[in-house]
Amino acid sequence: MAAPAIRFEDGAAYEQGMGRWSAIAGRSFLEWLAPEAGQRWLDVGCGSGAFSALLVQHCAPAEVHGIDPSEAQLAFARSRAEADRAVFQQGDAMALPFPDDRFDAAVMALVIFFVPDPAKGVAEMARVVRPGGTVAAYAWDMDGGGFPFELIRAELRAAGAMPPVPPSVDASRVEAMRALWAGAGLKALETRQIEPQRSFADFDEFWAASTQSGSIRPPLAAMSDSDVARLKDRVRARLPVTADGRITYGARANAIKGRVLK
Repeated sequence: MAAPAIRFEDGAAYEQGMGRWSAIAGRSFLEWLAPEAGQRWLDVGCGSGAFSALLVQHCAPAEVHGIDPSEAQLAFARSRAEADRAVFQQGDAMALPFPDDRFDAAVMALVIFFVPDPAKGVAEMARVVRPGGTVAAYAWDMDGGGFPFELIRAELRAAGAMPPVPPSVDASRVEAMRALWAGAGLKALETRQIEPQRSFADFDEFWAASTQSGSIRPPLAAMSDSDVARLKDRVRARLPVTADGRITYGARANAIKGRVLK
């Protein structure tokens, strides 16, 4: 049986799970980019607005525009405290609704593996960024086990369930990202790995946050209560737990940045 598609129709649920992971990784990503103040930013696949909020909080931007196909996610993004300094609209990463050279920087935060044609998406970012501007992204190292919920996904697979896989999962590899950036004519390419960690008070908090993911909820919903209970026991047994019950869990993302030369 084919795995169901990954859908993002609940901005609040996404924020509790992946949104918080995105914010942790995003801070390291921004430190690496070391952007100047006063830039015009485009956040492609902005989702719940987690990364857009970081841009407002830490980068003193002139503008922040976020684009995403999900109106449910955009509604949550517009509810953020930072939304008065950002513009969110519905749109397609492969056909950005902006003129050439419109922005100083375009980013994809945990998005590139969801773009059906990643090469077209990167080319579009390069098109809308001015000469000398930055095109950058970070994505979970899916093939290398860096996805924050990989432990649960592995146990789902072992139980015969099929968690959804992003349509362009190969684009998360460093080598693939380099090829995409080079193919779009971007120069001065640099890559790095980001290894965020997140702490949870106990297993229940970990489970509640982790199972909000769009790749975890569908297979869990199809399982019986007894099968879910057994799955939780297997996941619990594999987690590092301190004496007071806390869980600190890590993930890994691949990041890339390049310059536009036209």
